[in-house]
Amino acid sequence: MAVTEPRRTVYVVDDDASVRKSVGRLLRTAGLQVEVFASADEFLAHPPSDESGCLLLDLKMPGRNGLELQEALVAAHKPIPIVFVTGHGDIAASVRAMKGGAVDFLTKPYSVEELLEAVERAMAKDKRDRREQAQLTELESRARALTPREAEVLRLVVRGLLNKQVAAELGISEKTVKVHRARVMHKMRADSMADLVRMAGRLHPAPRAR
Repeated sequence: MAVTEPRRTVYVVDDDASVRKSVGRLLRTAGLQVEVFASADEFLAHPPSDESGCLLLDLKMPGRNGLELQEALVAAHKPIPIVFVTGHGDIAASVRAMKGGAVDFLTKPYSVEELLEAVERAMAKDKRDRREQAQLTELESRARALTPREAEVLRLVVRGLLNKQVAAELGISEKTVKVHRARVMHKMRADSMADLVRMAGRLHPAPRAR
């Protein structure tokens, strides 16, 4: 059965109706889904669904501006790749936007190619972010399946302690440590100790006993 690609939606936030219309038409012609909003507050009132996408955001708008919308999304833990668009070459604003995680910062007038390339970069970032988040969620699920003792053993072995050192630390036999270590490897689906260390390094905070 063929795998259906998720919808790729560009959310356009701009107070200029003519810009919303022209950019929307351009992006749809490129095969993208488009949703347009006249203000930051309108966008926040109708947040994007859980679909692949990015935000094409005007910098200067009445009311909440683009940077303030970016900050609101970060504070709400609703990450979405952002491409800023502005008619003003504001270096300080561009630096602030990029530090906030923006993918690109386009200054009008920009070419069709520049816009589409920026949107594609944002879409690619969204895809990477979603894949990484799915992997992290899976790792967290595996870590929660560990028993309290297994979680303790994991915490110590990824620090580089030998089995006898772990045994001394926990007050158990080295043979018991080996059993727990094998179960940890199995439950975490780690192919090697290096693999297990990489997995543990992605878990924040470190795995705890349940």
